[in-house]
Amino acid sequence: MPDPLPGEPAGAVASASRDGLRARLTVPVLAFGGILMAVMQTAVVPLLPDLPRLTGSSAGAVSWTVTATLLAGAVLTPVLGRAGDMYGKKRVLLLALALMTAGSVLCALTSDIRVLVAARALQGAAAALVPLSISILRDVLPPERTASAVALMSSTVGIGAALGLPLAALIVQYADWHTMFWVSGALGAAGLALAWWAVDESAVRQPGRFDTLGALGLSTVLICLLLAVSQGGEWGWTSARVIALFAGFAFVLALWWWQQLRAERPLVDLRLASRPRVALPHLTAFLVGFAFYGNSLVTAQLVQAPAGTGYGLDLSIVGAGLCLLPSGVIMLFLSPVSARISTARGPRVTLVLGALVIAFGYGIRILDSHHLWVIILGGAIVSAGTALAYSALPTLILGAVPAGQTGSASGVNVLMRTIGQAVCSAAVAAVLIHHTSPVAGAPLPTLHGYLLAFAMAGAVALAGCAMALAIPKDSESDQAGRWSRRRGGQAADRVLEGA
Repeated sequence: MPDPLPGEPAGAVASASRDGLRARLTVPVLAFGGILMAVMQTAVVPLLPDLPRLTGSSAGAVSWTVTATLLAGAVLTPVLGRAGDMYGKKRVLLLALALMTAGSVLCALTSDIRVLVAARALQGAAAALVPLSISILRDVLPPERTASAVALMSSTVGIGAALGLPLAALIVQYADWHTMFWVSGALGAAGLALAWWAVDESAVRQPGRFDTLGALGLSTVLICLLLAVSQGGEWGWTSARVIALFAGFAFVLALWWWQQLRAERPLVDLRLASRPRVALPHLTAFLVGFAFYGNSLVTAQLVQAPAGTGYGLDLSIVGAGLCLLPSGVIMLFLSPVSARISTARGPRVTLVLGALVIAFGYGIRILDSHHLWVIILGGAIVSAGTALAYSALPTLILGAVPAGQTGSASGVNVLMRTIGQAVCSAAVAAVLIHHTSPVAGAPLPTLHGYLLAFAMAGAVALAGCAMALAIPKDSESDQAGRWSRRRGGQAADRVLEGA
């Protein structure tokens, strides 16, 4: 540590060093939170086959440990994003981390399926971490660092998912299942403490009264839609419950849309969201989320299928998780590359390229899904395309909305990815259910069913490419300069002006 200058307090140098360390750790700490969120979402997957026995409940009840997290995350992401714009993004980020940590501890303390489902719903609040973090990075970093930081933050979803499955499988295989939640709780507490210490509060706010009615309406819309999509296969797509949920979704959506257009401070600015530069990236996020999720869903099932199917590799859940590990590593190392492409060519080009790479990866999966190295290669290519696309989407959104609405707009974009993943899950399940053959007395998906699922995901990726091409090109213009002008009196602007 350097000596203080004459007349300078001894603590000034220590304070400056601490501030410099905090500034350097902002991006890693926020990225750690994003990875932790994705790990938490996938951690329960290895437990699903054994949870009915461990909790004394039915398989249907156990499925709610996944559904509750999905619903809570979908509802809270736009709500917490808007709250961050109004009350402070760091404050709301810490709240989301605290809820996730509390949910993990509660999961670790119980074997009651009802408490477990409620605790998993608390963990769903972590879904808001990524859009809140992206908004913070846009507000506190100088423009030249924003693109690479946002790209890394966007990639944490895939990185955490690839790391979480094998890690959770190892813990479940060699320790008591509650240990997994103790580990996630300890990591959550560490992430909460680091974020409190290292992350600065954004000075960008959009004060006003919180749109409670709009939040309730959006929550009802999302619950109706996602519950119908996620449970349609089990309840029956033509059952009274599913039809009622879809009807409720359409009716409440119309009422909510009408209310948002008339609200003084709406939860979601629909006039802004309807502009092509905002609406088209949101729609592309839905398609890319669908295309990306098919890889994770199908790969794990395919490599674990018994050898008697003629295509299965009979791997354990740990082995299946390790097959996804290279995908996470690739997403980590591609995030700075995608940022450079966006800086040089514009985020629209990066998004188009990412969707094409995803489709190419599925093309490889269709050509050969028998050899493990080809399966890993195809999955890694899909993840590479996802890294490109996911890094470009928030850059497009941040460049198209006012600074005071970045939290809510980023939250909606992440929400569209989530809806895409939920629809993909239902679509893949429907395809595989209709293409089965008996193996050792049990119906299992055929290879043809898996290839159809790959073809469907690849076609959706190409649709995402077409949607990205329709985004107006002016959204690519000088992102850094636009962000800088919108920051007004923030520190980053003062540094740039002084330079």
